[in-house]
Amino acid sequence: MPDLILPGYIAAEQKETAREAVTGDSPDEKDAKLASQLPKPQGFKILIGLPKIEEKYDSGIIKADAIVRQDEIATVVGFVIEMGPDCYKDTARFPTGPYCKKGDFVLMRAYAGTRFKLHGIEMRLVNDDSIEAVVLDPRGYSRAV
Repeated sequence: MPDLILPGYIAAEQKETAREAVTGDSPDEKDAKLASQLPKPQGFKILIGLPKIEEKYDSGIIKADAIVRQDEIATVVGFVIEMGPDCYKDTARFPTGPYCKKGDFVLMRAYAGTRFKLHGIEMRLVNDDSIEAVVLDPRGYSRAV
């Protein structure tokens, strides 16, 4: 009998469920492991977590994988997870102080920073001067095309 071909997100969920059954990790234990693996930004870098990209349009039509991937790569909104020790220390460049702080949702330049994934979650390391604005609610923001 041939293997069933599943959409990527369903296959990933099944794989995660199987891993949980084998390792016995509770959600809290998984969160602690993930947090311990986060890179510590150095210098003037900021660690940004990116939001999960919606896989459907508002009309309910499922987006093509290529469109979801492009939206991931070109996202302009993120969450400040951690800041390097030298962020916003240059008073000549930042006379009014930091542009953002840990825990803020921010707008940044599209394609900015060093992209990587940790356990399937896309993150970026961006320069402190790549932050354009702080936003209270990131829902509804997307890159203009």
